[in-house]
Amino acid sequence: MTTPGDERETVDQDGLLSAERFQAILSSISDGVFTVDMEGRIACFNRAAEQITGYTRDEVLGRPCHEVFRANICREACALRYTQETGTPIVDLDVTIETRSGEFVPVSVSTALLRGRKGNVIGGVETFRDLRQVHQLRKLIEKSYSLEDIVGKSPGMRALFAKLDIVATGGTTVLIEGETGTGKELFARAIHRRSQRRDGPFVAVNCGALPDTLIEAELFGYVKGAFTGATGDKPGRIALAEGGTLLLDEIGDLAMSLQVKLLRFLQDHTFEPLGGTRTLQADVRVIAATNRNLEKLVEEGKFRQDLFYRVNVIRLEIPPLRKRLEDIPLLVEHIVSMLATQKDKPIAGVSPGAMKILLSHRYPGNVRELENLLEHGFVLCPAGMIRPEHLPLDQLTTPDGTRKSHRTMLEEAERDEILRSLAGNDGNRSETARALGIHKTTLYRKIKKLGIVLPTKDGRSGERRPTRGDG
Repeated sequence: MTTPGDERETVDQDGLLSAERFQAILSSISDGVFTVDMEGRIACFNRAAEQITGYTRDEVLGRPCHEVFRANICREACALRYTQETGTPIVDLDVTIETRSGEFVPVSVSTALLRGRKGNVIGGVETFRDLRQVHQLRKLIEKSYSLEDIVGKSPGMRALFAKLDIVATGGTTVLIEGETGTGKELFARAIHRRSQRRDGPFVAVNCGALPDTLIEAELFGYVKGAFTGATGDKPGRIALAEGGTLLLDEIGDLAMSLQVKLLRFLQDHTFEPLGGTRTLQADVRVIAATNRNLEKLVEEGKFRQDLFYRVNVIRLEIPPLRKRLEDIPLLVEHIVSMLATQKDKPIAGVSPGAMKILLSHRYPGNVRELENLLEHGFVLCPAGMIRPEHLPLDQLTTPDGTRKSHRTMLEEAERDEILRSLAGNDGNRSETARALGIHKTTLYRKIKKLGIVLPTKDGRSGERRPTRGDG
């Protein structure tokens, strides 16, 4: 094992700058920078790194980097160790570090190998940028795009956001309509939290999840002896929601016999437990939700018209995800961030190719389906970005409802990513390979396989190049 002094001497022998000049240059950089030797011990630590982490340079030299740069990925997927083992740099990976004072700070890290004059690897270098101000600005910019855990910037979603506070403070019954998976319960909870009943309970019951024989007891409760096995009194969901909000999810599935009892409660806030003789009263606000067309059910005689008028005082219609595709990038960022926190895994987002696939899907299961697709990708992706091969391609369709082969979808996504990266790097093949996290030889093989027409200009020299990847 080398001491910090030994490492500086080794660096000098390899023809690098002296330790003093090297440290002076590092100290002039606004991003945090530190270097490690081959054993992962800190050899250099600049002033910005001191300011962000709270440690001084003298305190950290010679210590293992994971003891100082305490990122949420250090133990299981150390970015520097990955670069040292594979030779692949990491660029702008969002992680969270714990400072000396115990504060958690979001940072963006990049890594590279540290080489001597002869090209031999002598360690690694990591730069990191404090993202606290960026996150604050992003929250201000996106404030109008989110509400509670509901995310969206499409016209339909922003119109819902605009009326939600008014609806919440009104206190009247609300009907939320939307397909399965659109987030009806999220809207109901948001209404509750913004209402004067926010300190009371929020109770939800799915009217379609229980048989008719049980849903009555679940809603209104029962008294001892009401049926075999009723050994004591039990309050129903209405009683449990006293002073708060009751969500009747999938109210369209409620049997006609129960619709009569629910109508009575909505009219005068009174009810009788199953098997009981006493009339009880409850101060409860009701929010109803359905994925069915209640007006059509009324026409078919399957839903009482008078009950429909009672629940349809204020109606909120949540658009399906296929009609608000512009919300998908925001939703993806939100869901990936949530999964990264829950699972403590360094996933920064999805690649452009994966995003293109996600944007082309029809989403019969709406936001819930998008969550499942991303969780699938989260499990298969080791770190970094979720790529097309991490997604369950057999579950995905094109906008017209047809299915492409896995191979076709992967090839299209790869082609798009390579072309986009080539354009972003002015045609420079080496920089493109580095940005994609693959070897240059692998990039050329993919270019040839996919029949990609290369730019006529190589970004390294401005010289004209062959237009085919096999040139």
